[in-house]
Amino acid sequence: MLKSRNFLCGVFILNRLAKSLLFVTFLPLMLLADAKANAELFGSLTLLPPLVAIVLAFITRNVIFSLFMGIFTGTFMVNIVDGSVFVAFAGAFVDVVRKMIGSMADSWNAGIILQVLTIGGLIAVITKMGGPRAIAQKLATKAKSPASAQIYTWLMGFFIFFDDYANSLIIGPIMRPVTDKLRIAREKLAFVIDATAAPIAGIALISTWIGYEISLIKDAYSMIGQPEINAYAIFVETIPYRFYNILMLAFVFFSAYFLREFGPMRTAAIRAASTGKVSKHKRQEEHLNQESSTMAPKKNVEYSMWNAIIPISVLIIVAFIGFYFNGLHSLEGEALKAVEANPYSFSSIRDCFGAADASIVLFEAALFASIVAIGMGMQQKIFDLNEALETWVFGVKALVITAVILILAWSISSVIKDLGTSTYLVSLLSDSTPQFILPSIIFILGSVISFSTGTSYGTMGILMPLTIPLANAIGIHVGLEPTALSDYIILNIGAVLTGAIFGDHCSPISDTSILSSMGASCDHMDHISTQLPYALFVGVVSIVFGFIPAALGYSATILLPIGLLVIALTIRFYGKPFLNTEA
Repeated sequence: MLKSRNFLCGVFILNRLAKSLLFVTFLPLMLLADAKANAELFGSLTLLPPLVAIVLAFITRNVIFSLFMGIFTGTFMVNIVDGSVFVAFAGAFVDVVRKMIGSMADSWNAGIILQVLTIGGLIAVITKMGGPRAIAQKLATKAKSPASAQIYTWLMGFFIFFDDYANSLIIGPIMRPVTDKLRIAREKLAFVIDATAAPIAGIALISTWIGYEISLIKDAYSMIGQPEINAYAIFVETIPYRFYNILMLAFVFFSAYFLREFGPMRTAAIRAASTGKVSKHKRQEEHLNQESSTMAPKKNVEYSMWNAIIPISVLIIVAFIGFYFNGLHSLEGEALKAVEANPYSFSSIRDCFGAADASIVLFEAALFASIVAIGMGMQQKIFDLNEALETWVFGVKALVITAVILILAWSISSVIKDLGTSTYLVSLLSDSTPQFILPSIIFILGSVISFSTGTSYGTMGILMPLTIPLANAIGIHVGLEPTALSDYIILNIGAVLTGAIFGDHCSPISDTSILSSMGASCDHMDHISTQLPYALFVGVVSIVFGFIPAALGYSATILLPIGLLVIALTIRFYGKPFLNTEA
């Protein structure tokens, strides 16, 4: 017994010494090392963490395990520099924990998690009140076919244009009963939600994205000696060149209108239409049935659409007001004076929205809407306070898994940043790139980075400072006139912003795609595997009929109608109808 105790003490001491040695020896190196140095040190191995996460996600169909292993792979690489496997494993595990804690400690991330959980509680309360069921019953009288149901879902995406996260979490729970009744696969619902979230928020004139996008544009223009440009005006000029955003929105409409699918989505559509099994996995359906029974309205409740419309409207209105005042308090100097001089002008509203902390505002709006919903339910004697709070907490619990996945997704993004994965990918771009192909390369590179990292924001931040100077240099080198040079730079900006969203749509570690899966109650990997062929197709059309001819000088007013025609004809003649589409 004494020997065993001594042995355990010895192991404990060695373990503490190993950790101390790791901390003392390698912490200075880790602090001094930057992404560029790690990119040079590891080279193509910097791609390993995202590849591990992505490959395991497809093999195991378990996103949590896949993300954790991707994070661990990256932290292990950072700690293996001394060749000691034992120390590397210990350090890697410690770093995984630090990354997760760091992700939760970030104020933006914390706001997103609180927003997600609170919206989950709000949805549970209004579901208990019978609001979504009343809307479903009303829409069911109008959405009498799978086509009209999908088009209504598509239109709702335009109404919640101000934030992609809110879009994903609100539309799914409201439209899911309608699409289930009409035997529309959950995979298709998740696709419609995902395809009307970031693509709309990315091009909306006022949204939670715009401040970030404008700041990137302005900073990058200062690198080519143009610090006084109107970044918002340039942002607006890029909208016709957002080929992927616009064509993806069109793809959703045409696929719903023609009721034709292809690839894995058609398989899912046939399954749902012919058998009524809207979900592929039985275990998922059982979980959903349990969830719906817990939040189901009481039998004596009179269903009213206002029990959903009022709380959701409060969420949207409070969010808009919050964006304005939160952003107003963040403005300084000349920007603040301009808003004070004309507080309700479009430019003032735009500037306030751009400066707002969207994560905090949406959390506040969701919390206030939850209070309103609980008050409405109690006033109608649908439930008492204790039952209301139990229902709200149940809704929060239902989205805890989403919070876990988001924390892991942010952690792997942090690991990828430390390793210099994005820096390595960008370094592959040659300085001798031909003028006509640069926008396509930027679009593809942006999609690869976004696919690997799972973040549109990070991709934009990486590529924008490189793209504008590069496009300017190439344009000057080939002798473009000032107007043509300006248009060429704007085209490349559009390639950055759309490539980031394209890669985000394809990535299984994308937070927006994860939220779309959760909003539709669809298995996440089923969503990714069915959405991927559609995203790739629209991406190819964006390059062939968008970025390449646009770089050759053709106008977007000509290219967009051609791209829309290609999308429509492909769905109509390549896509095939699925069986028993009538509900």
